[in-house]
Amino acid sequence: DWAAKGTQLLGIKTVIAESFERIHRSNLVGMGVLPLQFKEGENATNLGLTGEETFSVFGINDVEPLSELNIVARRLNGEELKFKVITRLDTPIDIEYYQNGGILHTVLRNMINKIKSKEN
Repeated sequence: DWAAKGTQLLGIKTVIAESFERIHRSNLVGMGVLPLQFKEGENATNLGLTGEETFSVFGINDVEPLSELNIVARRLNGEELKFKVITRLDTPIDIEYYQNGGILHTVLRNMINKIKSKEN
């Protein structure tokens, strides 16, 4: 639980990993952090990633459960590396939580929408 909270509090928006433990993946989604998984046979080492890159994620607006997204990693020297990952938003509710910034934001938005609909 705190691993995902700490990640979010550090301002990290996305985590790319070879795999995710089930509860940790769920906690990341619940905190509004996007879990992405390397495709089979790929990892940071064989892609030559050092951790000093900046990453851009493409296709997130049209995401579906377990869909592929495109990543562009920009190295310090300006070189770009493009690769694909699997989004670990495994269900439609995961997508809703992520798009709302996490489970707390989703619950609050739903409560506000209920109040607004009662006022009309």
